Formats: sequence, C-alpha cells, structure tokens
Amino acid sequence: MFSNSSVNFDLLKQRAFNLRWAAVEKDVIPLTAADPDFPVAPEISEAIARFSADRYFSYAPPEGYAFLKESMAFYYQNKRNTPTKPEHILPVDSAAFGLFTVCKAFLSAGDEAIIFNPVDFLFGYCITANQGVAIPFSVPIDPSLALDWYRLEQLITPKTKMICLCNPLNPTGKVFTKEELLILGAIAVKYNLIILSDEIWSEIVFSPFTYTGIASLDEAIRQQTIVVTGFSKSHGLAGLRVGTIAVFNDAHFAKIYGASMHQSTVHGLNVLSQVAATAALTSCNYWLKEFLQHLQKMRALLIDGINAIPGCSCYYPEGCYLAFVNIQGTGLTSNQMHELLFQKAKVAVVPGLPQWFGTNADGFIRLSFATSEFVLQDALYRIHKTISNI
Repeated sequence: MFSNSSVNFDLLKQRAFNLRWAAVEKDVIPLTAADPDFPVAPEISEAIARFSADRYFSYAPPEGYAFLKESMAFYYQNKRNTPTKPEHILPVDSAAFGLFTVCKAFLSAGDEAIIFNPVDFLFGYCITANQGVAIPFSVPIDPSLALDWYRLEQLITPKTKMICLCNPLNPTGKVFTKEELLILGAIAVKYNLIILSDEIWSEIVFSPFTYTGIASLDEAIRQQTIVVTGFSKSHGLAGLRVGTIAVFNDAHFAKIYGASMHQSTVHGLNVLSQVAATAALTSCNYWLKEFLQHLQKMRALLIDGINAIPGCSCYYPEGCYLAFVNIQGTGLTSNQMHELLFQKAKVAVVPGLPQWFGTNADGFIRLSFATSEFVLQDALYRIHKTISNI
C-alpha cells in the first residue's frame, strides 16, 4: 500500500502543488510541503462517490453536518480521553482556517499571543493578520532538553491572551509529555489564557512515544483550551481542505461560530469534505496504522542517511514526518543549502528562514519523508553526493 508502485507520479505532477511535484521541474524530488505522496484510503473516495451518486449538493448546516460532528466527538472521547460534545465541534475549511478563526475570535488589536520558536509560520500569520502580536518562546531543537517554563511566565504581560501549542511540533517533531503539558496548562489557568492547541500532527507519533491531548488533562485546563485539527497530514486530504475546531463550553463555541462567518454563506466547509473526513474517522484506522509503520521505517532511513553526511546532523523526530536538519557544519546558510540542493542535487527542501519557522530555525533545513523508500533513497543519494563535494 505504501510502495513506490502505489504512487501515481504522473497524477502528482499534475495535481500536487504547494511546492510539490506539480510546482517543480520534472527531474526535481520535492521533500517540501508536508503532504503524503500516497493515494488516500479507498474508503474515502468510495464514500465521496456514494454521496455524489445521488447528484444533490445542497447547502450543509452552517454549523456542520451532524455525522461529522458526532464522529469527531467520538474520536476525542475514545481516542483522546477528552469529553467532547458534538455541538461544541465546528467543521471548517482546513486546520489553517481553524487557527485563523480562533485568533479572530479571541484576539483584539494589540493583544499578545505566545508562539513557539521554531514553529510553522501559520501561527504568526494568523495572529498578526488579526492585529495581534506574536511573542516567540524558544523551544530546544533537541527534544530531550527541558523547556524554560520560568522564561515562558516572564513573557506574559497584561496584554497576553493566548498560548499557542503545536503538538507534535512542526518542524522539530517534538511530542510534548504529559508532565510538560500539565505545566503549560497550569500557567494558562493561572493567567486565564486561551490555549490554542494545534493537533493536526497528533496521529503521526512514532514508537515508543505516545500522544497526550492537553484538553484531556483536567477540567480547568480543558475549559481554557481550543483544539484545532485536520486530515491533511494523517489521511492525505490537503486538497479537500477539511479541519475542525473543538471547544468545551457554550461561550467559546459562540465566539468561534461568530468569527467563522458560517452563519452567512461567505464561509463554510463543503459537503464532500465532510463526507471524506467522516470516512477517515470511521473506516480508515487500518490505513493509518500501516501508514505509520511505513513512516517509522522512512524515519530511520532518512535520519541515519542524513547523519552520515559531512556537516549535517538530525535528531530523530518523535512525531511528524519531518526531518529538521542542522546544516551549520557545512558552512552554508539555510538559503544557500536550499539553493544548492535545488540546483545541483535536484532535491527541493524548505530552508529554515524566519518567515517559515522563526529565528531559531537559522542553520536548518526541513525535509518531509512521507514518500516511498525508492524516492527517499534517491533523494538521499543526491543530497549526500552534492554536500560531500562542497
């Protein structure tokens, strides 16, 4: 199911944009945007086909179809040990829009929100686009190192309204422990801060690590938490742009729903995406399990290969199918390495520039390994050959 022969590269070169196969020259291997190369589970396309066969695509309820909301509530209750009501879940047009909507709902002009550094650029974008101020909190690249919780408290001011949690953390792959989450949650409760928990990577966690949702810890923390997730990383539904926002009280849902513009026809999640996400939740656990087994092998292949390249080093990510590679030993900057690999090795990577991940990403590049073993071995060979000849 996850062999090279299962990948339709001709279709990827037509359809896979966002820095991937359709956006690069035909001889370039894109290890860029975190989007699997593999086709989705057949149950997803079959569910879409069944729904489409009736030839009706009427407006869905603005708060989302009940079948998706109920499936998400069941998922949180049974897989994340988090009591969740269907009426407190809002399906939205992608997890990215979910992050934006939460920031819109809870931030006013000049309000501050604490974000990790490094972290995906969407956090900073969603905060500043809603006239807030993003305050970076340094998180060690080495996932085994302790976080400076005293420093986190020092960053809190009367203007602070939110702490943004990305768990697992893109780009480093850190999976936060229960003990770490309890500390973060206690700080949020102490200062009455919203926890914006981005859990889009929560299904991609490698053995022996385990995932804990911060909203599962206790009622006080849960009442401060807004959970955003999606299906692009775990089930390959990036192009269907489907995500959900989960809250845990009526007041938070009212604010989220008001900010979403779903009550008008300006915004809302399309019906086929809701059908697909429901199928992913209810019928595709076997597919996700095999995908994780494949990713665990690809992680070992890539990280071992990277660590054999002169001037490069990389920790094993605990979650996410991303390698955050330290290239400082090569003497090249992140952008120089990105250009070298693109031009000489014909491999596209994401440079650790501030606009992508924050200031602490300088001297790093990010690679995705959600592809076949054949592609990854080819990319590693090209990268090793090119860097060894610097």
